[in-house]
Amino acid sequence: MGEEDLERYETDVELRIYKEYRDVLPLFRYVIETERRFYLANEVELHTRRSEGSVYFELELNDAWVWDMYRPARFVKSVKVMTFRDVNIEELEPTSAI
Repeated sequence: MGEEDLERYETDVELRIYKEYRDVLPLFRYVIETERRFYLANEVELHTRRSEGSVYFELELNDAWVWDMYRPARFVKSVKVMTFRDVNIEELEPTSAI
């Protein structure tokens, strides 16, 4: 597999994940962004931790979807994330069924 083939493959996978994200977004309450991943979840707990002078964040997500092109299954029951970097949590507006 050449470099162009690999780029084409990765572009195709990213497009499929984006389309999946767009389709499943209404099923979730929160959008969570870390430096490494992008998540959708219905329950989020954020804990600020301190250890040896450093601060880090621990996230607990339930009923979640993970944006990761290398995962065979993106829907997960629960996820724990630890990061020393910024975390962005956005609560989505509820959508009404028509």
